[in-house]
Parts: sequence; C-alpha cells; structure tokens
Amino acid sequence: MTRNSYRLGVDIGGTFTDVVLMRSDGTIFSKKVLSTPRDYSQGIEDGVSALLAELDVDAGEIGEFVHATTVATNTIIERKGAKVGVVTTKGFRDVLEIGRFRTPRLYDIHYKKPAPLVERRLRFEVEERVASDGSVVTPLDEHALDVTAAAFRDEGVEAVAVTFINSYVNAAHERRAAALLAEHLPGVPVTASVDLLPQLGEYERTSTTVVNSYIRPVVERYVSSLKARLDRLGIKAPLMIMQSSGGISPGDVVARQPIDIIESGPAAGVLGGQRLGVKIDVGNMLVFDMGGTTAKATVIEDHAFSLCPETEVGGGAALGTRMIKGAGYPVQVPTIDIAEVGAGGGSIAASDAAGGLLVGPRSAGAEPGPVAYGRGGTDPTVTDANLILGYLNPGALVSGELSLDIKGARAALTALGEKVGLSVTDTAYGIHAIADATMLRALRGVSSEKGRDPSQYVMLAIGGNGPVHACSLAEAAGMKRIVVPPVAGLFSALGMLFADVEHQLVGAFYRRLDEVDRAALDAAAAPLIARGLDMLRSEGFEDEARRRLRLFADLRYVGQTAPLTLPVPEGEGALAKLEAAFHAEHQSVFGYASPSEPIQFVSIKLVCQGVPNHPRMPDSARRGAEKKAARHVRRAFFGAAGWFDTPVLPRGDLGELPMAGPLIVEEYDTTVVVLPGWEAGRDGWNNIVLSRRAA
Repeated sequence: MTRNSYRLGVDIGGTFTDVVLMRSDGTIFSKKVLSTPRDYSQGIEDGVSALLAELDVDAGEIGEFVHATTVATNTIIERKGAKVGVVTTKGFRDVLEIGRFRTPRLYDIHYKKPAPLVERRLRFEVEERVASDGSVVTPLDEHALDVTAAAFRDEGVEAVAVTFINSYVNAAHERRAAALLAEHLPGVPVTASVDLLPQLGEYERTSTTVVNSYIRPVVERYVSSLKARLDRLGIKAPLMIMQSSGGISPGDVVARQPIDIIESGPAAGVLGGQRLGVKIDVGNMLVFDMGGTTAKATVIEDHAFSLCPETEVGGGAALGTRMIKGAGYPVQVPTIDIAEVGAGGGSIAASDAAGGLLVGPRSAGAEPGPVAYGRGGTDPTVTDANLILGYLNPGALVSGELSLDIKGARAALTALGEKVGLSVTDTAYGIHAIADATMLRALRGVSSEKGRDPSQYVMLAIGGNGPVHACSLAEAAGMKRIVVPPVAGLFSALGMLFADVEHQLVGAFYRRLDEVDRAALDAAAAPLIARGLDMLRSEGFEDEARRRLRLFADLRYVGQTAPLTLPVPEGEGALAKLEAAFHAEHQSVFGYASPSEPIQFVSIKLVCQGVPNHPRMPDSARRGAEKKAARHVRRAFFGAAGWFDTPVLPRGDLGELPMAGPLIVEEYDTTVVVLPGWEAGRDGWNNIVLSRRAA
C-alpha cells in the first residue's frame, strides 16, 4: 500500500463521535466512540488513534482529514462564547434588541426572544455616516475609536464586531475602523461586516457579524487544539472542515469565519446523500438523519439540494419553514435547507401534568446518556424504549464495544409506566411512536409544507437511529421505498469525504434589474472572481480546468423583504433569462408571480469550487474488517401486530432477492428494523433497499 492512500472523516455528534477511514479502493473502516463534551477534540483523538491501532495503519498514510463539528452551534446554544464588543454608527446601538417583529409562538404572551449576545454596555457608537448612495455624510471620528478601544481593553473584550450603516455601498469607514481597532487591540480578532455580508439589512448584517465574533475565539482555539492532536497522532494531512453549504474549507479559513460551519454535521450527511443519489440514479430523495440528540430532514430534487440564504441559531430545533422565524439569531450564510426537531436516541421520556407521555426535546446526550448505557443516566430515553421493544441488541452496541444494561432500562420504563398507567411494553412503544410523530414534523417541514408530495420521494435513512425508525416514519408519510447506505450510522463522516473544496463569496449589488446591463454585472463580479481565484490557487488548484466558478444573484420584487437566490445565466440574453427564471421560482416558492412588477438585485454571490484530480466518491463501498453478527432470532414488538420471533442478520446475508419482514439487520453502527409488510434486499452499491409490499 502506497503512502497517502487513505482519507479520514470525523463527525462529532451530541452523543457519539464517528470516525470513518476510506481506502483508495473504496473499502471503509470505522469507529464509533462516545463524544467528550468537555473537550470534543479529545474524542477525536481517542477514536482516530484506536482505529489506526486496530488496523495497523500508519498515520502518515492519511492524505486527507475532513471534519464536521457542532462546536460553533453548541457555543451559541450554551451561551459560552467570547465577550464581544460592538462598534456601530451613532443611533444604531440597539439594532440587536429591535431586531425583527417575528416570533415562533405568536400568541404566547410568556414567550421571550433570546437576549442579545452582546450586552448594551459593550455596544459603542461612533460618529460616522455614509448615505445609501455611498457618499460620505459624516466623516469617521477616529478619536472616538481610540476611546472605544481603551474601554474594550479595560472590559477584557475578547472579540470585536464592526457594523456601520450603509457600509455595503462604501466600506471605507468600516475598514478603517476595523484596522484601527486591530492596531489598538493586538490579539483580539476584529470582524468587519463587509467581510462577511456586504449587503442591505442592518439587523441581519449586525447579527451575522456578532455571531461570527461570538464564536470566533472558541473555534480558533478548537481548530488549534485539534491540529495539535493531529500532530501528536502523526497526521500531516491538511485539516479541512465541512461548511453549512455542502463544501469543505481549510481549517484556518473556517477559524476566521466560523459562521460558515453552523450546520456542519447535518450538511455532510445531505451532501453524501446527494452524491449517492447520482451514483444509484435516484434524483428525488428525502434524507432522514436521526442521531442521539436531534433528527433532521432534507429534500433532494433532480439530484440537487436547496440552499437557504439565512438560518437562525441558538433558538432550539428548527422546523425548516420560512414562516417560523424569530426563535434565534439570524445568520445570513448559505445553508442547506434542513428541518430539525429535538428527537433522537437520547431524547428523554417523561410524564406531563395530565399523566401523558412526553418525549424530548431534552436529551441525555453522551454524559450520562440513556439508562441502558450504564453511565449514570436515570431518565428513560428513546434508545431504552427501542431496546425493550427488541429492536436493539440486548447485550451491546457497536459490535460489543458498548455494553447495555437492559435491566436498568426496563426498571426506568417500569417506573414511567406506573406514572402514566401503561405496561412496560406499551410505555416503550408509546415513546417510540411519539418520537416518530415528532420526527414526522421535520419530514413534512421540507415536503408537504412546501407543496411536495413525500410519497414521490425515496427516503435515505442515515444516523445511528434513522434506520430503526425509517419504516414506521415512511408509512406515516406515505413513502414506499427506503435506502439505507453502507455505514449508515456514520454516514455524515463518510459523506464529507465526497465534498469538494468550496468558498462562497458575497458582493454588494443593490440595483434594479431594468437599470442594469451585463457589463455592470460583470464589473461588480470582477473583485469576487479575483478573490475566489486567489483562494483556490493558494489551496493548490492552479490549473484553470481545476477551478469552477458559478455566479448567483439574490433577487426580489421592489419593496419585498425575502430575496430568492438564482444562478446567473451565461451568454447572450442572460438578464432576460434571469428575469424569467425569477418569476418562475417566485411562483414555485411563494405561490404567485407578478411579471409586471420591477425586480431588484440585493447582492451577488460567487461559488468557487476546486475540482479534484480523481473522483471523490468510489464506484462501490464495502466495510472492511467487519465483525459480522451471527444470524439468530429475537423477540420484537411491532405495535398492533404484536410480538414476533424476528430473524436478526448482518447486511451481507441480504441478497438482490428481497426478504420479507419482519426482520432486523444488525450492524456495527446502526440497526435496520424492517416492519411487517416491508421487504429488504441489497443493491450493487451495497445499499439496503426496503420496499413496502402491496396490500
């Protein structure tokens, strides 16, 4: 085996850290270890070193290391970010409080929006003003910046955000202020809004810049710590991190602009699903990803996933609909359109005041974890319920590496059953069914709520718990086919190995479409193109054939709030084609179009991709060094159908001819539960394909 013949992907979840090692021939080796919330990079070192030792692989043979992380998101949710100072134009100190008049619970008089990430005393105003046409109304008061820097230094501010009104049309004041503050505050990262989001909308731009500053020191330390651990392991490959948009970027770039990795982990699973769909010719796919803490859903149409121009962070799980806003802090970066709910294997079950069952959104996480893990957990979870129902191996998970305490799980469920007046079996099945109902909200959030019929899509079931619940969810949604890929429980870690190097750049372009010609559009795009080419060249993509640039525009009707992002066509008549495409997309998304109304550019965006020398995805994938479970029979409960003596077998025992359910396919990283009325077989890419039999 030659050097640099392996690629390594690592995904950190709320409960498990997943490690996937792919050899150049497509053979996959994996390791699943409990996450280490006190220092997530410790779990990475533990998992990687254990896997390399098991396989006797030298760390020097790893040519690429790709990572997805929840560090940025967790920092906001747990409010453990940096102490941030804000510098803004006089009169705009309270933009973060004013925000937008939106709330996820319109009639809840007790609802409170999350407090700003920066307290008011650390938000400073300076005299300066740029008009909407870019002309300078009031010069920048540089002396005020000296005073502000001194105040920040006295307060121990760890990061600074600079957001001036109308800086997107003339950035001179903002760039000068950022430079002076960086000079006065050595070692304190300073973020200027024009470097992140040079476009209209002072609240969105301020929020995006503040969130970036809030998490930047934390992510910088994390990236530095992770690099040190990789050095200790002997891994010399560059650190690449998964972005929310579905591309990967160098760790140093991400450390400066960590808002790009808010949805890092979920994006990897979707990207992997999209690439798999191309391989097996499934263009319309609904990706269902259930882990230990949350469940996610995304739609792929015509082999492409959709990107949202904005996401909200820090407000809890998102339902993936444009109508539910205001729960968190808006961040305007391209993000794969993902619906998320607080339902996972670690979701805690309890009784409410009326004696009914509740499931989630609280999670047992990795510490202490479900009761069955035997790590101090006392509250029953979805995993404990699935264990009692016979879906999971009663002895251990991950090929015996994680032993289970079925007696403890049964005792916890018995105690809960007494509170709600149900037997242990009915309590467990009730928890399973309630989790399904919660996750169905996510499926509908990306399908029926947006005018799509889920029955016309194939479900891709991934995550450690996704294949356990896939059949029951598919039945509820009217879906008839499910694909469970190889290493489904670690598919996000695998999917990121299929991603391309990518950068998303934003440029100001606030003009009416009917006042713009192609020359003006090209002139506005030129600085973005130059910057994007420089970034790709610095990352080794020297040849023109290895660089791919695509220009997009954010457009809206004049006076509208929400823009739509569309690709800018090439060649003659590009603007006329862009106009027609906008009307059609507006009809599709919002249910109407107004061809007589003028259209306005909000901004332009450039997607810069590095084209690899070799395909990122192999022609087939097989697990190597697999410990196959012995075929046996286990009692399992299937609701109204009752208890069955259910065959339990490894993936390799499935063939092209499908086997009728009920049956259970047990693997290292997940368990596939095939309900009565379904059948399962295996295709040429080693996917398990489940089909619902006709009644």
